[in-house]
Amino acid sequence: MRGRRMGRLGLGAALGAVAVLAAGCGAGDPGAGPTAAPGAASSSSSSSSSVSATGAATSAAAVPVADPAHAVPAPGPRSGELHSADILVRSKTTLTDAQVKAIGAVHGVTGTEQLSIGEASIEDQLLNVVAVDPGTYRNYTPLKSADATVVWDRVAGGELAVNPALKKRLPPDAKGFWRMGSASDAPEIHVGAWAAQVPGLVDAVVNDAWGKALGMTPDNAVIISTAITSPERVVKPLKRLLGSSASIQRLDVVAREGLDPRAPQFANVVGTVAQAVGHYTYGVLGGGMIAPDPAWVASHIVTDTVPILGRVTCNRMLFPQLKAALAEVQARDLASTIHSTAGCYYPRFIAGTSSLSNHAFGLAIDINAPENGRGTAGQMDRSVVQIFEKWGFTWGGTWHYTDPMHFEMNRIVTPG
Repeated sequence: MRGRRMGRLGLGAALGAVAVLAAGCGAGDPGAGPTAAPGAASSSSSSSSSVSATGAATSAAAVPVADPAHAVPAPGPRSGELHSADILVRSKTTLTDAQVKAIGAVHGVTGTEQLSIGEASIEDQLLNVVAVDPGTYRNYTPLKSADATVVWDRVAGGELAVNPALKKRLPPDAKGFWRMGSASDAPEIHVGAWAAQVPGLVDAVVNDAWGKALGMTPDNAVIISTAITSPERVVKPLKRLLGSSASIQRLDVVAREGLDPRAPQFANVVGTVAQAVGHYTYGVLGGGMIAPDPAWVASHIVTDTVPILGRVTCNRMLFPQLKAALAEVQARDLASTIHSTAGCYYPRFIAGTSSLSNHAFGLAIDINAPENGRGTAGQMDRSVVQIFEKWGFTWGGTWHYTDPMHFEMNRIVTPG
């Protein structure tokens, strides 16, 4: 699918900083990032890599392959010119070679890069994850990232490259891993680099081998460069070409001031709850609200009565295990510990962001909100927490930035 790529990105964002994790960092180093991935430390004791202020890798030694089971060939030094990332074309399904070729032929298009894009839920934040060819996608990132060979060798070796803006908000675990979903058995990937990505689009990058393992829809997106042509002049012919089969979103600095309310947005959730979400299309409203496709709402969102809490509106696939969890709470004489819910289905972004919460899919419920505020230990009964975890829920009280009122589906559990 990707044999017809034309060019690559990022001059407008050349100020983005890159911080690459030393392969042999110790956990006791207060300035260090996550520790080396298992299997890498022994072969990298003399090959710690970093990125200088100019963006060049300072180590001449090869970066060890951290995850051979999900590795692709290392790209080595960057080649090809840099191009701006001006437009994203995103489809619910794989874009064909013919479609990508036709996109590249549109007047004003100077470069295309096909990739896979999906959303992974990490601590109730849906992050945009892309699966890429690290040798070509890198040219669509800010200059310092593009030129940092060690970043892309780590991605090729099966590690994550993550936007530095997430370093404090969603730090990896003590061993340097991110769990790609809320399920206890969700895949874990080592964070190999903190590196600026396509502004306003990409939170984390994996290679194509990991994209396949995560269940991402392959090659469902194309980043487009328009060079000196205004992206707005290219959007219209793209819409004529693709019709309603794809979302067309501007990525240039003008568009990044806010999501285009005229462009439909897609969410392709990966992981064990993807079945409960399906194809999710929405529009952007004011005040942080979104408008999911009415057909999706009609087929996925229902109001039903559950034990203790009464009537709630949620995703229809959440109800069997939600009812089972609350029935067990009752059976164990713990009903008095639950007094209210702040709701389940909220079609909106997380406050102050353009990231979706699992509430947007009706797959999370907030319980006893008054005494379980964000950033606190909360007062949720731990026996209730254990019951919900048994029935396929993740509790927000264990997150880096705690949310003890929050329970979200992490796997589908069928009672009986």
